[in-house]
Amino acid sequence: MTELTLYHNPRCSKSRGALELLEARGLAPTIVRYLETPPGADQLRDLLAKLGLTARQLLRTGEDEYKALGLDDTSLSEEQLIAAMTAHPKLIERPILIAGDKAVVGRPPEKVLEILP
Repeated sequence: MTELTLYHNPRCSKSRGALELLEARGLAPTIVRYLETPPGADQLRDLLAKLGLTARQLLRTGEDEYKALGLDDTSLSEEQLIAAMTAHPKLIERPILIAGDKAVVGRPPEKVLEILP
């Protein structure tokens, strides 16, 4: 069985919904409470590669930090955006399920089912 890891924010309804869908299928993913244990830059790069997304695509644009840090500036590099997300993990879209070499953002939560082995 492929190991499952869920980047989870228990205060987020989408994140809770994704976890409930997995648990309903008898799956117990490793839970990473990324707000308490944020990913480092290398982890974030690996996660982006598995997701097939750019750093900008993983940003939560509605967060106050997004506006305060001027992250809407399109001249910012991938590395600058990754640095912002590692320093302010609230900016990372959630939930994210990793299954082996694949990952998906669970928005809507049912998307996590797409990569299950």
